[in-house]
Amino acid sequence: MIILQIIIVVFVLFALSRVILRLRDKQISIAEFLFWTAVWIGVLVVLFVPGVMTMIALRAGVSRGVDIAIYVGITLLFYLVFRLYVKLDAVDQNVTKLVRIIALERESSVRRKRK
Repeated sequence: MIILQIIIVVFVLFALSRVILRLRDKQISIAEFLFWTAVWIGVLVVLFVPGVMTMIALRAGVSRGVDIAIYVGITLLFYLVFRLYVKLDAVDQNVTKLVRIIALERESSVRRKRK
């Protein structure tokens, strides 16, 4: 086994442990758990059976397995960035609502004290 394969296996095992811990802590849903588990198992499959990517690439009309891996990786990254953007926007809206509520409560509190 090449040193790079060992490093990747250790990283995948670490990542899987994080996924399992997040599921136990109920920080991710079952669907997210299954997605990330599939991603990391997929990394292991590609690592130990590299011909799989070439076979998938040829069926997709791409000449090399590395190319299809890059296309899928970039697509996955764009999807994850989009999801982060949506969640960040929702958090921003919630913070704005909370700040407005707090400001209105403080203002009404100050008015009551003045009377």
